[in-house]
Amino acid sequence: MSRHDVIILGAGASGLWCAARCAAKGLSALVLDHAKKPAQKVRISGGGRCNLTNAHVAPSDYLGQNPHFVKSALARFTPADLLDIVQAAGLDTAEEDHGRIFCRQGAQAVAEFLVDKARAAGAEILAQTPILDVRQDDGAPSGRFTVATPSGPHTAHHLVVATGGLSWPRLGASDLGYRIARRFDIPVVATRPGLVPLLAPPELAPFCHGLSGTALPVGISVSPASREVHGDMLFTHKGLSGPAVLDASLHWRPGDALSIDLAPGCDLARLPGDSPRQDIKNALARVLPSRLATALCQREGLSGPVAALPRKRLLAFLDALHAFTFTPAGTEGYAKAEVTLGGVDTTHVSSKTMQALAVPGLFFIGETLDVTGRLGGLNLHWAFASAQAAADAL
Repeated sequence: MSRHDVIILGAGASGLWCAARCAAKGLSALVLDHAKKPAQKVRISGGGRCNLTNAHVAPSDYLGQNPHFVKSALARFTPADLLDIVQAAGLDTAEEDHGRIFCRQGAQAVAEFLVDKARAAGAEILAQTPILDVRQDDGAPSGRFTVATPSGPHTAHHLVVATGGLSWPRLGASDLGYRIARRFDIPVVATRPGLVPLLAPPELAPFCHGLSGTALPVGISVSPASREVHGDMLFTHKGLSGPAVLDASLHWRPGDALSIDLAPGCDLARLPGDSPRQDIKNALARVLPSRLATALCQREGLSGPVAALPRKRLLAFLDALHAFTFTPAGTEGYAKAEVTLGGVDTTHVSSKTMQALAVPGLFFIGETLDVTGRLGGLNLHWAFASAQAAADAL
């Protein structure tokens, strides 16, 4: 039986960051993960480019039943704090649109940086080590936990659960963190896929399939009360994807209709006066992608010069393009989801330390918690910020 000050379950971004921080403080830290390599999800993040953080991280960028939970950790670990550390380690970063900050050397370099940082500090990392059981020993010194593995048990006074959510199942994602929470009577908020492509309803499936590969900037509202999200939208063989759609998926529930502005910032009602002699599809193609303009006109049965079309019908058609209705049939599920919405109920966890309020010594960090960020480096930043908060408290 190996004994440690802290055992961290999960060798993702949050687990490795926490391990490095704990070991640097002189704590004996052990990281256990069932995957072949540590930081598996980091290695493919951002399409291999790794969107480390965002220059404009704010609590309002995160969803969860307790919207105030993230404030403390984010205030104490900022994007500037993260960049100081990674740049000191020799990684170069670049800021792109919407404040997204990428590592110039790519995702593999970030993964190796995290692994090297943890090991250099003195943390032990055991990959290919499934977790068979987790328990708190009866009658043992306060807070002692035992983690059973095929190679034998490991004990520690502190246990940090950094096992992530259900997204990316091909990388071995599981509900282990949620099962551990329930084992200790900590509620789990119902989970669902987030930052995920949306499937077209039957009546729009051929329309989307025919436009597969077409992209354009849009504004999307999920409901009148929701904040409109802006960004690129991509038509796929199955429905809709792209940054704006992924962000909108965080707010979408089955049965909700999306209202999509296909020409944000453009007054399409001016089109008749601007292009009276042009064929409607060509006039519309001045604003929208040509394939989309043609498909929309065909769908509505409009053709011929703009000036020759019934004005009332034409204006109604153009006005509807600012509120194109799309009621998804569903999502592409956890297999294509970048994150998991829901998770360990944060009302049962300290926002300052990430420690379970009713179970001293038990911590939850990263995506395991009911905290989900928008697209653009927000979720990876939360992994680091929450890990830092937990390690600082140990």
